Amino acid sequence: MRPADPPVSARRPARESAAGLRLLALDVDGTLTDGAILIGPQGEAMKAFSVRDGFGLALLREAGLQIAIITGRRSAIVERRAAELGIVHVRQSVSDKAQALRELCAELGIGLAEAAFMGDDWPDLPALRLAGLALAPADADPEVRQRADWVASRPGGHGAVREFADWWLARRGLRDGQLRRWLDQADPADPPGASPARGDGRSAGTPG
Repeated sequence: MRPADPPVSARRPARESAAGLRLLALDVDGTLTDGAILIGPQGEAMKAFSVRDGFGLALLREAGLQIAIITGRRSAIVERRAAELGIVHVRQSVSDKAQALRELCAELGIGLAEAAFMGDDWPDLPALRLAGLALAPADADPEVRQRADWVASRPGGHGAVREFADWWLARRGLRDGQLRRWLDQADPADPPGASPARGDGRSAGTPG
């Protein structure tokens, strides 16, 4: 089943804006995470990331979309998660996200109209207004949702990024082909519902 279109604002037709997309830039807190920051015993910040969001980003990269992180905070866990996902464009401690997006697009030779940005709160508004496609999680601040071209039905840190990935890939006609490759990995000799298991109990070859 193809992902349904979530409600979008009238600022720009989301389908048209998505057609020439080359870059997806993401906020972290409240977008890639649910916004909670836990402080460990040594004072280190801990954040939880969605594996499903990670897999969605892997699918987008496979489809040729460049991925970047632009966040106002600095955290070692963000660097680690970005490295796990193969994201090389990471901007932390950013006070002006619009300027960071502008500089990143210039560095990559990408027009601002070819960039999407997903954010959840007021500090993200300048970058959202600058990007060709403005995205927001379901639980973003009302001012952000009002100005977004595309609003997920899922909250930040709980599949909003994956939902966008499914939507964009479906619009490009790529989702079914990517899904088929996973379905084709099934061994006809395996009983229905079976999956190859590894020693740690996880299914083999599962990214994210």
